[in-house]
Amino acid sequence: MDRFYNRADLLAFATSLLVKEGMTEDKADVVAELLVQTDELGVTTHGVSMIPYYIPELRSGNMTTTGEVTVLSDRPVAMVWDGNYLPGHWIMKQALDVCIDKAKASGMSAMAIRRSHHIGCLSTLTRIAADQGLVCYIATSDPSGKWVAPYGGVDPVLTPNPWAVGYPAKDHPVLIDTCASITTVSKVREYVNSGRQFDHQWMLDGEGNPTTDPNVVNQTPKGTILPVGGADHGHKGFAQSLMVEMLTQALAGHGRVESPTRWGANVFIQVIDPEAFGGLGAFTDQVEHLNALCRASRPAKGFTRVRVPGDRASEALAQVATKGVRIVDEVWTRLSAAAKDAGLEMPEQRA
Repeated sequence: MDRFYNRADLLAFATSLLVKEGMTEDKADVVAELLVQTDELGVTTHGVSMIPYYIPELRSGNMTTTGEVTVLSDRPVAMVWDGNYLPGHWIMKQALDVCIDKAKASGMSAMAIRRSHHIGCLSTLTRIAADQGLVCYIATSDPSGKWVAPYGGVDPVLTPNPWAVGYPAKDHPVLIDTCASITTVSKVREYVNSGRQFDHQWMLDGEGNPTTDPNVVNQTPKGTILPVGGADHGHKGFAQSLMVEMLTQALAGHGRVESPTRWGANVFIQVIDPEAFGGLGAFTDQVEHLNALCRASRPAKGFTRVRVPGDRASEALAQVATKGVRIVDEVWTRLSAAAKDAGLEMPEQRA
């Protein structure tokens, strides 16, 4: 059963829960805001649903609660930061602010970040720049994670390695958000928690057999998530995964070579100002023309219309205005348990 909440109530609850578990209020304000924004976009796997996964990280000290990022290199366009495993949303907000300023001054900017904690939904982040008329590319990987086998292999080596691009259009930004694996770790956890099987063979068991069972990741030998393309064309996802790890780890000068054991995130950000190229007006004209051509394409069997990436998020935001922020049952169950453990009350549902 879906539940709906007033934004202010859900934001206050998320902030209080993070602070209660040890995050400083200034950082919790940013993290909670971006988590709620993610739920508003309809990405329920990466919104406030992440807080129960962050709590043990805060309690153990694996997510650092105090301090600042370390600037390792700062050139006019290119930068490298060490996040010291501080909250990823908080790091990313600062990083985007810096990259946006530099891109507006120089036409583009790029930053590699090592040792951040989990950074959440990439569309929520690229949208920050896209809403300012900029193009934003973000990729992330976890050098400690092993969830995806390389194509042709059985043993897990890689993480899902998501990447996203957000850019301005007429009515709302185009928000492309995908990953090099056929599904995400968060989606696997959701299916494990809810006792569901995938509709398609997105997993590989520990013997190398394609399966719909998400529980193979908890078995011995450990199963894996298949790369994009699956058992048939997984070389495409494998190639994307190598690209993401090159951008996020090799450019940051830190990754699997160091064999980190803490859940973390390496990140690559690039921000581009269309005004430094053909101009924002011409850019938007081209984007809108292509979007219109795609939406005008006759729908294939089983489809009612063609969606452009970002359409679904725009529709979800419109629904928030009338219904409130949606929390699905599986997320509500885990949040309720976390709230009870912290001695907090769940916010009241919206009527």
